[in-house]
Amino acid sequence: MTTVDDTAYRYRIATAEDTEAVNALDASFTTGTVFQVTVTEEGFALREIPVEPPLTKVFPEDEPDDDEDGADGADGADGADSRAFVVHGAAGDLAGFVAVSYSGWNRRLVVEDIAVAPQHRGRGVGRALMGLAGEFARERGAGHLWLEVTSINAPAIHAYRRMGFAFCGLDTTLYEGTASKGEQALYMSMPCR
Repeated sequence: MTTVDDTAYRYRIATAEDTEAVNALDASFTTGTVFQVTVTEEGFALREIPVEPPLTKVFPEDEPDDDEDGADGADGADGADSRAFVVHGAAGDLAGFVAVSYSGWNRRLVVEDIAVAPQHRGRGVGRALMGLAGEFARERGAGHLWLEVTSINAPAIHAYRRMGFAFCGLDTTLYEGTASKGEQALYMSMPCR
């Protein structure tokens, strides 16, 4: 158990019983800035720009490629390469979760999904969840953690950068044909410590 801002949080490995609460967790966000992506012949540039009025993003409930068992505690095909962690607040409410998978060929731990309930944001819950992901990465022998984030999720990008993640790539077409069309996928990585 960890105490942050006088709130006791309990972190543990997710089980199948957590699936419904994880699927119901509010991962939406509101931001007054977004990252504008400019692609050049030499690469790409990012510039944080204000948006007025502030933008609110609500993720669709059922994305076609979502893995429905992301928080069920079921490991990957060999039983060792995937893990999900949940955190509950003092009242027993789900404060957040992270789902990760390990790719042995490139020693990468992929952060498949991470979310913190709005009322628990800014309290270190996301950092603690990422810490659990980092522990799992070290157990597997990962060289780095890697994630994808939309260019409009400035709050998450700032949080990831404070945690030690750096930009490492871009996909301008990942969201085409989805409700997120027009956004760009930014990739970030961080070495395992």
